[in-house]
Amino acid sequence: MNEFDFIRRYLQRQQPDDNLILGIGDDAAVIRPALGFDLCFSSDMLLKNRHFFADVSPEDLAWKVLAVNISDMAAMGAKPRWALLSAGLPELSEDWLNRFCGSLFALADRFGVTLIGGDTTKGDLVFNVTIIGELPQGKALRRDAAQAGDDIWVSGRIGLAAAALNCRLQNCTLPTALYQQCEAELLRPEPRVALGQAVLPFAHAAQDISDGLAQDIGHILKASDVGAELWADELPSLPELKTVLTEEQWLAYTLAGGDDYELVFTAPVGAREAVAAAAECSGTAVTRIGTINDTGRLQIIGSDGKEIKLTALGFDHFG
Repeated sequence: MNEFDFIRRYLQRQQPDDNLILGIGDDAAVIRPALGFDLCFSSDMLLKNRHFFADVSPEDLAWKVLAVNISDMAAMGAKPRWALLSAGLPELSEDWLNRFCGSLFALADRFGVTLIGGDTTKGDLVFNVTIIGELPQGKALRRDAAQAGDDIWVSGRIGLAAAALNCRLQNCTLPTALYQQCEAELLRPEPRVALGQAVLPFAHAAQDISDGLAQDIGHILKASDVGAELWADELPSLPELKTVLTEEQWLAYTLAGGDDYELVFTAPVGAREAVAAAAECSGTAVTRIGTINDTGRLQIIGSDGKEIKLTALGFDHFG
């Protein structure tokens, strides 16, 4: 099987899409945007031994390759629509490709994403996805719109993926069942698309948590020229993690671990009932973890009322 057989057999699918004029099979795809909608673009690269271990299953790898990009659309309040996949593969193994593509398209179908192009070459497991989403004109959730007095909310649970990763790296020890529960979050993050769209009418700013809560909310603070106070005791995680990790480890994994792909967003105090309704209708738990202020800095407050100092705020690709 050569490169073009691989593309035709595994990647080229015909799907009904009124906005897609031309998909895979030409020099470029052609999209006709819907009237009254903006398009959102994002791109993420994943490399072996930097973003995933070499022994990851093709099913889990395909899920994460696409899920982290869908999560970017969720953070904007956008509906994910189209994706381009570029891949460096060491060989064209039919069994591996069947498993990878089966998982990739299952997730794509679940979120209504159509693969419209990309590139393939021989390489050592490198993937890049460019994703395109749409949302009502001028309504995107942005990092620069947080306001003093806003509540800070986070979806789901955080710190699990970082705990699994650090256990795998032998930086901590987790019981087998707990490790497996955390590893599932590391391998298959759940994009919060429904929540992002549900909070779109009233949320001010949003970001998905890829590199660590403290670092990612810092992007919102910088873009919005505001500060924030986070309450460490309110961070949603697994209670079991607190019992098996040191306090320093737990704080590092929940605040600076990353790989959560949950949403952190701000909304006015008067929108608390709307946030609760959005959480319920999207089937996503949310937790109020702090407040936006005008201090111009991030403060993390412990149960004793004292400020917690972190040695690192999050992941740095060149760190």
